[in-house]
Amino acid sequence: MNLDSYMLPCINKKYLGIECPGCGIQRAVSLLLEGDFLAAFHMYPAIYTILILLGFVGINLFISIKNSLKIKIFLLYLNAAIIFISYIIKMTHIIH
Repeated sequence: MNLDSYMLPCINKKYLGIECPGCGIQRAVSLLLEGDFLAAFHMYPAIYTILILLGFVGINLFISIKNSLKIKIFLLYLNAAIIFISYIIKMTHIIH
């Protein structure tokens, strides 16, 4: 099944011509579903830490975990840092 035909377009890329920090996440999820784990990481480096965060939040809905708020905040900051750094790297490689 080709999931590419169901993906939403990036409005930022469509109208401004530059990718947004979220560009690639849909394709990374598609690659994960196809079993291409390395390509998913190359497409969107934060994919695995986002999955860890979502998994932790999901588990925390049913099981009380000590210091869960601190863990969630740490994972949020970690994801933000990975997204920001990978976006900067992606944009500087496009420009140069």
